[in-house]
Amino acid sequence: MAAKQRKQPMRKCIVSQEMYPKKELVRVVKSKENEVFLDPTGRQNGRGAYIALEPELALKAKKEKTFDRAFGVKINDEFYDELYNYIDHQKARKELLLKMI
Repeated sequence: MAAKQRKQPMRKCIVSQEMYPKKELVRVVKSKENEVFLDPTGRQNGRGAYIALEPELALKAKKEKTFDRAFGVKINDEFYDELYNYIDHQKARKELLLKMI
């Protein structure tokens, strides 16, 4: 008897408005202190929003100040640069792992 397939949680990317499996997204969190940061674990306290692992979407989010609007706070460009670098790195890592299989 085959193992039961677990339902994969889906989340909407705040930039593209598309649904993705949660594992293919990065969570960004705003804390009670209005600090905005990346949450690779997906478990930090605070209000979360998701973005897909596509570097183009991180650039679009920076241009359109997507997370500023979502969280209602002013976010500096360094955050968006960090987001882009993180997403770019994770995407490259994922592609490397797929090549190894």
